[in-house]
Amino acid sequence: MSGVQTRTIGPDDGDQRVDRYLRRLFPHLTQGRIEKMCRKGEIRVDGGRVKTATRLEVGQVIRIPPLPSEEQVEAERSMLKQGVTKADAKLIQSCVIYRDDHIIAINKPAGLATQGGSKTTRHVDGMAEALTFGYDEKPRLVHRLDRDTSGVLLLARTRTMAKALTENLKHRETRKIYWAAVAGVPQPRAGTIKYGLVKAGGHGRGGEGERMHCVHPRDVDSTEGAKRATTDYAVLDSLATRAAWVALVPITGRTHQLRAHMAEMGHPIIGDGKYGGSSQENLGDGWGAGMGAEIGRKMHLHARSLTIQHPETGAILHLTAPMPDHMKHTWDFVGWVESHAPVDPFNMPD
Repeated sequence: MSGVQTRTIGPDDGDQRVDRYLRRLFPHLTQGRIEKMCRKGEIRVDGGRVKTATRLEVGQVIRIPPLPSEEQVEAERSMLKQGVTKADAKLIQSCVIYRDDHIIAINKPAGLATQGGSKTTRHVDGMAEALTFGYDEKPRLVHRLDRDTSGVLLLARTRTMAKALTENLKHRETRKIYWAAVAGVPQPRAGTIKYGLVKAGGHGRGGEGERMHCVHPRDVDSTEGAKRATTDYAVLDSLATRAAWVALVPITGRTHQLRAHMAEMGHPIIGDGKYGGSSQENLGDGWGAGMGAEIGRKMHLHARSLTIQHPETGAILHLTAPMPDHMKHTWDFVGWVESHAPVDPFNMPD
């Protein structure tokens, strides 16, 4: 972005429309941008506002506001071509919590899909066109989060880095910690869930309603399509027996693993309509832990942190994502304090 410029109209530029004068000086500017700058009064001649059709006279002084570079304009054109609006570009750029020459990490908003589908046209993968930051290609997703789950999401800025990050995500040293609010208080307050998971098809024409069913560990090998799944959990705080703040670590990475496992324990994640409906048994004080309809409208599951080795530098990255507003509201409502939680409740000193 350039700074403010002032230019005196010379003999060769007199009797020329403002928009044509600017297009000749700055060929990368669009007509729409010039018209907008005139409407907002950002372009001024001898201190006064002008229209695009205003004719310049020799000796007049034109004030030109800071202008985007050719690269910025080209990036905007590319985004529009890919269907990314300026509002969405601004949104996804505001979500960036870490960026270097190889990796971008965002705090994915709850309600925004990671990838597109038959009825999903607005998603992180599409908005990634706004995250090129000077690179020729958009960054690539290397893992996913459910639409209604917020938190740390990694993208690789090159094909080589995408492959390396995908491998590093499989390492045992890589650590993902989720925060959730659940109905009731799990007992014991820390433990490991080892139920396997098997996909059950939905009832809609496009497979809508598809969900994962839990399978007892002893029956996994004999159940067609079932896969072993392991989740560590720890209760960080509670509201009597009605609700709990839990930390979750998915040792395996199955679809809907955390949601299905907590529901199977009888402590579904608050706001999870798929796995915690009214028919779901729960050991708290009614679905939603009696916390009110407003709180129960959105799922309370957040990918709080990700610790991973940087494939290029070898450094250990610890990425942390602030909670979404609806979870902050719940924490404030029940009196849970974020700063009271250890960075890793599963790796506490004796």
